[in-house]
Amino acid sequence: RPLFLFVFPAQSHFLSMADEHDFQQGDAGASKTFPQQCSALRKNGHVMLKSRPCKIVEMSTSKTGKHGHAKVHMVGIDIFSGKKYEDICPSTHNMDVPNVKRQDYQLIGIDDEYMSLMDDNGCCRDDIKLPADEPLKKEIVEKFHADEQILVTVIGACDEEAAIAVKPMPK
Repeated sequence: RPLFLFVFPAQSHFLSMADEHDFQQGDAGASKTFPQQCSALRKNGHVMLKSRPCKIVEMSTSKTGKHGHAKVHMVGIDIFSGKKYEDICPSTHNMDVPNVKRQDYQLIGIDDEYMSLMDDNGCCRDDIKLPADEPLKKEIVEKFHADEQILVTVIGACDEEAAIAVKPMPK
């Protein structure tokens, strides 16, 4: 019979369970979307149409047909681009609803096309571009150069963020 001799080095290089995973992101595990039944969606709510986060502007339900499913017809406006999208789905089916987050920031500076914004906790961020919407962009720039204290409303969904409104700072 052959004799087997196993020799292990003094320091082993075996991976522990913690070494096997590489966690780069530190989010709270919140999903970009959640499912909701078509019949539960409402006008002025949000929904994903053609993989884009949209605000529902029109909604109508057709009667049940020969095969028994009422259909919901939705028209939505992309919350970032303003583009119009439409979709029809059975009222019993689920649709994805984006997790939409709104936050007001104080405008503290403008550098090229980016705004320097500060939240209520004093945290600053410089990664939000001036809006593509020309009248809103002009209003923000004019009020900043006139040394007015203003709040910029930023909306975020599906890893996108954009400035959508401006209002005076409360006294």
